[in-house]
Amino acid sequence: MSADSATPAPVSDPPPVRTVEPTRVLAWLRMGWRDLRSAMGISLLHGLVVVLLSYAVLATTLLRWELVIIAASCFVFVGPILATGLYAVSRKLESHEQPALSDAMSAWRHASHCLFRFGLLLVFVGAWWVGLSLFLFYFFVDVSIAEPMDFLRYVLTQEDELFALWTILGGLYAAVSFAITVVTMPLLADRDVNSWVALQTSIRTVSENPVTMVLWAMVIMALTGISFITGMLGFLVLYPLMGHASWHVYRELVDTSGLPAHSN
Repeated sequence: MSADSATPAPVSDPPPVRTVEPTRVLAWLRMGWRDLRSAMGISLLHGLVVVLLSYAVLATTLLRWELVIIAASCFVFVGPILATGLYAVSRKLESHEQPALSDAMSAWRHASHCLFRFGLLLVFVGAWWVGLSLFLFYFFVDVSIAEPMDFLRYVLTQEDELFALWTILGGLYAAVSFAITVVTMPLLADRDVNSWVALQTSIRTVSENPVTMVLWAMVIMALTGISFITGMLGFLVLYPLMGHASWHVYRELVDTSGLPAHSN
């Protein structure tokens, strides 16, 4: 076999990342909205699935409080795989092609194995945080928390040191989760790299664009908050908007010119 036809060596080093101005956040949202409008039906289908999943998690939490970790873990695992359909749509539109539902479905099938290990990592991190929260409140809170409303009542009324510690830990968990996921998922879906390379790329992207990434994280938090306030219905439009915009975040910040495309 000739050298030209040999299988390329696996990528072991993260690709270069670019630095951009914080004002690019608005441009990413505009491009995400443009993609959503260009593929309205496919995009809204993704949003509908997330709305239904959100209601399923909420119903599980309200009916069986002890199953909250399992329900949340399933959501965390399915969410990244579902988003790959939006990345596929944006990639098609970027190439001036008209996307079809089959493109999204093909991306979902591929994501079921290319994101499997990373999805398990997200589940582990999420379950660790929920488990830590339950441990802290079970052993150190002198308040009966048997139902979700008990927990909400405690959150809204308590000002003790434990709650402050829990809030700080929650902020750190959110920051770490954002840093390891912001470009990891679109990179894994788009290029033939392993999870470790993608994770390093995501962390480097955040470290080299701290202000821009903090602003982007605040936008995601705000859109997610709006979705919760609207009884999860906001996810119908805002989830695909965030997914399409995330594709453009990845494309603008990560130089993938030296990375191999997926063989399939």
